[in-house]
Amino acid sequence: MTQTWNDQAAPSLDDFARLAEAAFAGLPDLFRQAAGEVVIRVDDFADEQTLNDLEIEDPFELTGLYSGVHIGERDAMGPAPEPSRIFLYRRPILDEWCERGDVGLAEIIAHVLIHEIGHHLGLDDDQIHAIEDEDD
Repeated sequence: MTQTWNDQAAPSLDDFARLAEAAFAGLPDLFRQAAGEVVIRVDDFADEQTLNDLEIEDPFELTGLYSGVHIGERDAMGPAPEPSRIFLYRRPILDEWCERGDVGLAEIIAHVLIHEIGHHLGLDDDQIHAIEDEDD
């Protein structure tokens, strides 16, 4: 039997939020505790200001973003920083999933989420990639 996909719809923002929640719930306890009260938000794309700030012309190039003061730079006695937020961008993630074809959508969402939590913990891209390379 051939699957036609005619009866399928692209996962919605709510579907992505559920997948992100499940990915977060599946993380080790210590990692979840370290992430603290980070807010996870799903949007179709980054807004124009974010893309301009990051000097990104193609909105499909940004799958996720951490916004906030990472935990290593917070001042316990100072004013509370704005809430830490992780943005997951649905359309670029879907695009990557379709292009790769070798990994499940939930796995890509989890990967982007973990990457952005790494930024929340104060890791830069090079450190995150080094950790990912160790796991491979």
